[in-house]
Amino acid sequence: MSESTTQVLVPLDGSPRSERALDHALDMPDVAITVLTVIDPFDVDPLAPGLQSPTGVPGMPGYSEEWYEGAKADAEELHDDARERATEHDRSLTTEIVFGRPARRIVAYADENDVDHIVIGNHSREEFPHVLLGNTAESVVRRSPVNVTVVR
Repeated sequence: MSESTTQVLVPLDGSPRSERALDHALDMPDVAITVLTVIDPFDVDPLAPGLQSPTGVPGMPGYSEEWYEGAKADAEELHDDARERATEHDRSLTTEIVFGRPARRIVAYADENDVDHIVIGNHSREEFPHVLLGNTAESVVRRSPVNVTVVR
């Protein structure tokens, strides 16, 4: 890696918009890409839209070891697919899985790991045109210590 290589973080959750963010990063020149998946313990299916508790009680985190292992296995499969896509672009990437609230963990990861740029998918809902960014993307843009590119 040369000194001019930009460290790019791409949060990936399996949604089409996060996949487009990865494609955008793969097309950037002179970048080292890290794909980050955040598993939210308040979310029964962190790789699908919506927020549900694995306990069935909204707002209650899940503590089931099986749930955590299943969520981690799903994220690892997502990362395997991302590596294959990178290979198709003659690129490589690194991957990380963390647990916590997505926006907080994305910003903390960028701050703690010398990330130069974040490329994130926009998860706004088309039926609400006044909503410019999804909650996670908006929080990342507002709190990020580095430049953020939001991909639609």
